[in-house]
Amino acid sequence: MPEVVLAIDAMGGDFGPSVIIEGAHLALSFFDANAFSPLKGNHAASPKTDVHFVFFGQEREIRSVLTRFPKVAAMSSIEDAPVTVNNHMKPLDALRHKEDSNLGKALQSVADGRAQAVVSAANTGAYVTLAKVIVGTLADIERPAMSAVMPNMKDRCVILDVGANVECSSALLVKFALMGEVLARVLFRKENPVVGLLNVGSEEMKGNAIVQHTGQWLHHIQEISTLRESCLPFHFHGFVEGDDIFKGVVDVIVTDGFSGNISLKSIEGSMVFVFHLMKQAAKSSFLNKMAACMTIPTVKYIKKIVDPRLYNGSVFLGLKKIAVKSHGNADAFSFSQAICVAANMALSNFSDDIEQRLKLCVEA
Repeated sequence: MPEVVLAIDAMGGDFGPSVIIEGAHLALSFFDANAFSPLKGNHAASPKTDVHFVFFGQEREIRSVLTRFPKVAAMSSIEDAPVTVNNHMKPLDALRHKEDSNLGKALQSVADGRAQAVVSAANTGAYVTLAKVIVGTLADIERPAMSAVMPNMKDRCVILDVGANVECSSALLVKFALMGEVLARVLFRKENPVVGLLNVGSEEMKGNAIVQHTGQWLHHIQEISTLRESCLPFHFHGFVEGDDIFKGVVDVIVTDGFSGNISLKSIEGSMVFVFHLMKQAAKSSFLNKMAACMTIPTVKYIKKIVDPRLYNGSVFLGLKKIAVKSHGNADAFSFSQAICVAANMALSNFSDDIEQRLKLCVEA
């Protein structure tokens, strides 16, 4: 019996089975090298970990691609799905085909316990809707949060929500904080991740009523956790501002989906803009061209750190099972990172740890 069984939606995203199966091939190379990801600090479990992929989608097309990747073929099986949930399928249409679609069948395998995690590059609306119905959410969480990992001056951080819940109550933000802390512990191998609440200022009097109440609630949870011997301490830093995201002040940044999505898109746009300016500057004069040649190693190093492909794999937090969302336009390397995230989650006690951590919210 394989130690980790991953349900892979082979038809999701912009490129389908060719990129997704190649991504599985690259992920296997990370497993063999005892490194679930080339990211700093993302240590793997034993290299003896037995991984099995179950690909869901058009069987004939999947088999055709697998002929190019015999190692993946030897460690996988296929479940045919006559209906494909593509990038344009609406959530209601996806629900109508939940029993015979690639994404619906993949999620059902996780719900039934035949696989420990699902990875898909399907459109977010269909994915979230099907996951809620098939897998189900934890108590009092109507819609799961979307997380994102990004680099900072010290290592990396998790930010959530980044778009799934545009409006959030204090109770929901507190749950996000507790779930995000567990996620950071698994992904970053940090025993005591530090949590911060995104605000317009770091002072205690700043922020609207919801943010203020959430901050007070999280401080109270921190006090409760230190009094319980059987509980890992919860470390709440307090309020953080937008410029703290890259400073590495905290490991987890909590916010509503509206602010989180704007922050994420602004950061991505800023990175594109900075590299655009660097290219323009290099072309502006002969001296600048010469200087640019001297800085090529530095630029390559920076690009490697901020390469968005390294951080692909958004975990839906608040579901009863593990579901990972890949970017729809992911290439093979990018998709391999989403698989690595799912494997790391599957090898942990993530779902149980989430449920235990959420009890602090009730007690507070």
